[in-house]
Amino acid sequence: MSYLPWAILALAAYALVAPFMRVATTGTAKIPSNVATMMANTILVVLTAAVVIYNQENAVAYVTHPKAGYVAIAGVCLTVGILAYYRALSLGPVSVVSPIFGMFLVLSSVLGIVFLNESVTARKALGIGLGIVAVYLVSVE
Repeated sequence: MSYLPWAILALAAYALVAPFMRVATTGTAKIPSNVATMMANTILVVLTAAVVIYNQENAVAYVTHPKAGYVAIAGVCLTVGILAYYRALSLGPVSVVSPIFGMFLVLSSVLGIVFLNESVTARKALGIGLGIVAVYLVSVE
């Protein structure tokens, strides 16, 4: 199966996270952003465990895998990023916070090019540049 339908599903689902989290963490009956992070990520862990079990994947066997350290580092980065993102959403407008957060796409692309020897084309470079311009235009009030 192609990766594009999965990427589009990820886009559609993740686009809803910021508005729902903003509503949950603001107003008079708000949930603290750290608690909201814990709640949302508990759901993530439970549902992911269900998918792993459904697919009959032996997750425990990978705990000692040579690349498990990379997963652990990614998990720490994810934790810091999500905690900071949800806190920012609890303090600022979605229309500014989300585009700034979304710059991870540009930064990840650059890191892939620089450190993972991924190809760079004029079109990719233009896309990265336009992404930076777009975020600037959307997030400046």
